[in-house]
Amino acid sequence: MTSPKEPSYATAAAVNGLAREVEGLRNAVEPMKKLPGQVDDLATTVRKLAETTAATPITGGAPSWLDLPADLDRVQAVLIELTGWLREVFLRYADAVAALPECWLWHADVVEELLWLMYAWLGAYRDEDATVARAGDWHDRYRPGVVKRIKSATSACSLENHQPGGARHTGSPIVPLADAMAPLATWWATQRGETAPEPTVEQLAVAAAAPRRTGGGRR
Repeated sequence: MTSPKEPSYATAAAVNGLAREVEGLRNAVEPMKKLPGQVDDLATTVRKLAETTAATPITGGAPSWLDLPADLDRVQAVLIELTGWLREVFLRYADAVAALPECWLWHADVVEELLWLMYAWLGAYRDEDATVARAGDWHDRYRPGVVKRIKSATSACSLENHQPGGARHTGSPIVPLADAMAPLATWWATQRGETAPEPTVEQLAVAAAAPRRTGGGRR
């Protein structure tokens, strides 16, 4: 006995259900038709961005370590870039290795020198307007000058000097006798043709108690 065949027609409900499924599938697939075009647009945008970046000079004004914003991410980014450059370029020179102390990061003036020197190097070698003359200046004047100043500023320094009680264990610099500003400003603004105000007894006492300066001043 043969089993009865399934009906060759569908009910209206089944057709309606199938129509809804097809419509849902169409709605799902339709956005995908736009995907190749969107990918092309994205590729074009990325290409234009790369071209713009390549056409933009790497260097501009060098950032100042002494005037860097109080932003941890920014400070870390600057130091990461600088230490990488020191390793790859600056410390390839024997006199630079001899001049750079292990405590260089504790010396804001040394970091400042190295930072501008790095940007001068970028301007000489990586900038779109880089020239042989810039490279020559970097080798002949800039690099030797920075090495000389670092050596002079840190020749007697070490990490121990930055420990408590050490000669370089200091906070923010103190401007000597800043309290003398008001009378001297008045004198310079209104009476500069006359004798300057005399130092006060208190100011003389502060000066006498201050550490002795090298290279001139009091003996």
